[in-house]
Parts: sequence; C-alpha cells; structure tokens
Amino acid sequence: MTDLQPRSTAVVLIDLQHGILARELAPHPAAHVVANAARLTAAWRAAGATVVYVRVALGDIHTHVVDRPRARPDSFPANACDILPEAGMREGDFLVTKRQWGAFHATELDQILRRRGIRTIILGGVATNIGVETTARAAHDLGYDIVFAEDATSTLTADMHRFAFEQMFPTMGRVRSTDQLLAALPA
Repeated sequence: MTDLQPRSTAVVLIDLQHGILARELAPHPAAHVVANAARLTAAWRAAGATVVYVRVALGDIHTHVVDRPRARPDSFPANACDILPEAGMREGDFLVTKRQWGAFHATELDQILRRRGIRTIILGGVATNIGVETTARAAHDLGYDIVFAEDATSTLTADMHRFAFEQMFPTMGRVRSTDQLLAALPA
C-alpha cells in the first residue's frame, strides 16, 4: 500500500474516552486498541498527517424511540468524555465532539479535513459497528477513501466486529493492521 500520502491522510479515532473504554470489548481489549491507536498517531503525525480524535458527549447524546433502548446512567464520571492519555493525543491534534453515533453529522469534522486537503482517512476506535461504521458510511458518502485499522478497533462482541470487518468494511475501503499501516509510511 504505497499510495498513502501523509499530507493528504488523516488518522481519525472514534471514542477512545474513559466512559466508553471502561466497557468490556472484543475481540481486542481496550488497552490493545489504545496502544495501536497511539502507535498510528505518533508515526503518521510525525510524517505530516492530520490527527483527529472524536469523542461522544455522553450526557448529551441524542436519544430516539427504539425497540431495544440502552441503559443509561443518571450521571457519568467527570472524566467520562476525556480521551485516554495513553491514546496519544498531542497539542496540534484536533478534538471533535459528537452527539450521535457518527462523527460527521453536526460536527466540524468534514470542514477540518477538507481545509487540509485530506483525501484518505485511516479509521479506528470504538465501537466497530456503531461509531466507527457510522462514521465510515458518512466518509464514504462524502468521497473520502478509507483504510480501516482492524487492530485499533473493537466493539462489544467478536461477532459484531467480525461481521463489520469481513462483510462491510471491505466494500467501503481497505482493511489493514496497525503494522501494515506503519509499514505504508513513506521512507
């Protein structure tokens, strides 16, 4: 994969925050996802890529009438929306706050990317089949090329993750490991 150019590539990481990563994840545990996300951002940032962390405003997320509502606590810990320090966020990175599953709707993400000439998004985070997939669908609709960082992504069950990575993501972009994405950096 030699076609990725750091100046036109952004690493976009979804919901690597305390309130999300406190849950049990599969197939990759939170620490694994966070470590790989930090490796990606450090290397791609150093090469000149844009880095964007996306968080969900847990106390302000849009709710809908659904057949299977998710349990929501009455309050969240003070740090629930903070990106884990281990995820590698640095000064100069962007932080986008969303109030729904996807990172594009009603946020400044598209504007940040377009103003920087971004054509390709390296996408990872939590949860594979919720925030990551919703963001990927919007990115696809907006014309971005997407590379999914499989081992920097996880969700609530291994089956949910597997379905997205085997059935959905290959139809929207390319699936790669963190090591493959690091090896794709220009020398």
